[in-house]
Amino acid sequence: MAVTLADVAARARVSAATVSRVLSGNYPVAESTRARVLRAVDELEYVVNGPASALAAATSDLVGVLVNDIADPFFGIIAGAVQSEMGTPAGEPGRGGEKLAVICNTGGSPERELNYLTLLQRQRAAAVVLTGGAVEHPDHAAAVAAKASRLAASGTRVVLCGRPPIEDATTLTFDNRGGARRLTEHLLTLGHRRIGYVAGPAERTTTRHRLEGHRAALTAAGLDSPDADAERLTVHGLYDRASGYDATLELLRRHSGLTAIVAANDTIALGVCAALRDQGLRIPEDVSVAGFDDLPFSADAVPALTTMRLPLHEAGARAGRLALGRDPQPPGGVAMVRAELMARASTAPPHS
Repeated sequence: MAVTLADVAARARVSAATVSRVLSGNYPVAESTRARVLRAVDELEYVVNGPASALAAATSDLVGVLVNDIADPFFGIIAGAVQSEMGTPAGEPGRGGEKLAVICNTGGSPERELNYLTLLQRQRAAAVVLTGGAVEHPDHAAAVAAKASRLAASGTRVVLCGRPPIEDATTLTFDNRGGARRLTEHLLTLGHRRIGYVAGPAERTTTRHRLEGHRAALTAAGLDSPDADAERLTVHGLYDRASGYDATLELLRRHSGLTAIVAANDTIALGVCAALRDQGLRIPEDVSVAGFDDLPFSADAVPALTTMRLPLHEAGARAGRLALGRDPQPPGGVAMVRAELMARASTAPPHS
């Protein structure tokens, strides 16, 4: 039996009118009451009936794309590629029709991510694409998995792009560990032994996987032991230029003899380069710099940035096709997107 508004009201111990006000968002409601109503909605898996929801499994023409920050080129490229797949190509009828892609900007907030998933379930979205690394917290991981299961059960396709796999979702996972390892191996091959690392937020899966790849390369070279500098030469921050700048100053304070710095993404690497220049250090003559992702500005930086290229546009486009059911499912529901080393002028052998 379908859950009704009255069922939600009874669970939340409020009137049906209050439930309606919370769900419409058009009237002021006390925050504690709003939280209680939304919790009841979630627990009962209540879905607002729309004009086209006569069938329980019916879906709309809406596709939700969840991103951390649409202003970040990493997410903007993926989201744009997903959206490009939503229209029916000219001269190719019968491929599922046009869909409306809605970009949901979470700002990195776990709560906002869950709220968007709930809203998309209520709208009976045809598909949901979640991009970027996930927050590493067991409760949040379990909540996202539960939301994905509910979405899938109601006929919504769930696609992850750049996130660890979960049940009831198709996953395009990025080779962050392998790519980071190959990047650090490149520096080791050039002769670098004193390598600093600027990591992203510690609670993100992308951060952990890229740091693990970096450390694996150091370990293989005998440079990551309890007596080595690897831990001391790692600084965490946000995935932005300012964090790269500040982290570089901290790394130079910790070890003035660094010959290379690896940044967890290209935007951080820009901040690293700026800080080095402000300290009177040349790139790569004094310190080599490497990034990750190969964002559009990387090749035009001065000097051009050595980085690991993730095919973000191609991955986003494939995620869009998977969301529409146009591409076959990968074996086991998971496909690995490989990273490619782009060796450029920002890295060179250490100056003797």
